Amino acid sequence: MTDRVLHAGILGAGTIATASGGFLPGMTLIPDLVTTVAIADPVAGRAAQVARDHAIPHAFASLDEMLERTDLDLVVNLTPIPLHYSTSKRILEAGKHLVLEKPLASTLEEADELVEIATARGLKCVVAPPNLLYQNRVEARRLIAEGAIGKPCFARVRGSHGGPASGAWPLDPTWFYQKGSGPLLDMGVYGIHDITGLLGPAKRVVAFSGITEPVRKVRAGPFVGLDIEVTADDNTLMMLDFGGSTFAVVDGSYNVNAARSPHVEIFGRAGTLNLYNYHSNPALPPLELFRLGAAPAEDGWTLPKPAPAEGDLDDQWQRLKRAILVKHLAECVRDGTQPVLSAEHARHALEIMVRSIESARTGAAVELRTTF
Repeated sequence: MTDRVLHAGILGAGTIATASGGFLPGMTLIPDLVTTVAIADPVAGRAAQVARDHAIPHAFASLDEMLERTDLDLVVNLTPIPLHYSTSKRILEAGKHLVLEKPLASTLEEADELVEIATARGLKCVVAPPNLLYQNRVEARRLIAEGAIGKPCFARVRGSHGGPASGAWPLDPTWFYQKGSGPLLDMGVYGIHDITGLLGPAKRVVAFSGITEPVRKVRAGPFVGLDIEVTADDNTLMMLDFGGSTFAVVDGSYNVNAARSPHVEIFGRAGTLNLYNYHSNPALPPLELFRLGAAPAEDGWTLPKPAPAEGDLDDQWQRLKRAILVKHLAECVRDGTQPVLSAEHARHALEIMVRSIESARTGAAVELRTTF
């Protein structure tokens, strides 16, 4: 526990660091918790330019240099997916708290090692996505725990979009479609975190997965017309078993070009919960609740209001965007509490993704060993 302002370093000076919805703009709004003192990026000159643009005192060309030459409490790791494990391991071994983009690692063995290092050194890890900090997720967890929909029976979770090649992505989207990346790791992780955060750890998974088109053509943006050879599965459908005959269907696909359904639907013996991604469309309600009344005439839909103590969560997200992850970690360090967005939860999500591919290849349901 500490009351002092934490010193943060940023690893990766790309779009996720600098965009309006990224980390750096929001981090300037929490000066009572965190100050950014260094940034590192292997691309020549990029870290230095971002440091000048955001008044960051130190810029480096490598993680090791940043760790050696600055006094940091935490590092925000914004490297590409294949580098998450190796860079996060160096950060934790250097004794720094960690904020990491999803997923935690590429293999379960890597994830186990990161969790073990953090636990042994008493370090906090916060891993994206931030969904469980959203107001409607917090409210949904409360309603489920209170029995508002009775026993949850099954859920449908839509975590996907059309893929970066379908829109005006500002960078070359090729790597999203290559082995080691793909929509399961990129987008399916959101739905997996959502439903396991609401219903708890899953016990087994069965999945279908494959490549829908061997070549994708970029439709808009600076790389319009580019043909991308697809080597990662671009269409995965998972069914999770939570035990007690409670199931969920989750997608991880680059084939959802448009949809109007809720992001999460949970059907219980006494009612239904619908959760929307209302931050991207304010016309949508955050949460809808259907309850069975004492008689059929009393059945009906309501729009639950958030508990007063939680009323500023949406305001925090609107102001901080991705930096809400840094705020969450800083508050956990300050208060000596465990993160909601924990490395253990991220490891469980990773296992679901890894076992989904295994299930799709073998045609069998696969047991899960991790929990959180």
